[in-house]
Amino acid sequence: MPDAVQTVKLETGDSPSAEIPLISLTSLAADKVREILDAERDAGNVEEDMGLRMRVVGGGCSGFSYDLYFDSRTELDRVWQIHGVDVMVDEMSLMYLLGTEIDYVEGLAGAGFKFNNPNVKSTCGCGSSFAV
Repeated sequence: MPDAVQTVKLETGDSPSAEIPLISLTSLAADKVREILDAERDAGNVEEDMGLRMRVVGGGCSGFSYDLYFDSRTELDRVWQIHGVDVMVDEMSLMYLLGTEIDYVEGLAGAGFKFNNPNVKSTCGCGSSFAV
């Protein structure tokens, strides 16, 4: 599956329409996903056909939270490759994730994946959930 940036055209009133990536991974985030995926495959925890599933689930202080895990594709998924990572998102989650960039950050408070989601209107105090 070749790397391709899938975009969506946004109509914004009087402004000309803009195309934004459906979802993007920074190269650092993709490197980290591949590192974790390789380790999980070597340990026998993940099958060869599995990729990174991104989804939005109900819950948390603000209403929604993100979920990332390795999973197999279903017929209901949008699937594409970003920086060599097979990514899958169900249609319901995709509407909350449009334009989201996922990065991997390391700092004094720890390391992890950070979601830069332009659809978020508010987050909870701890940052683990959001509202749209």
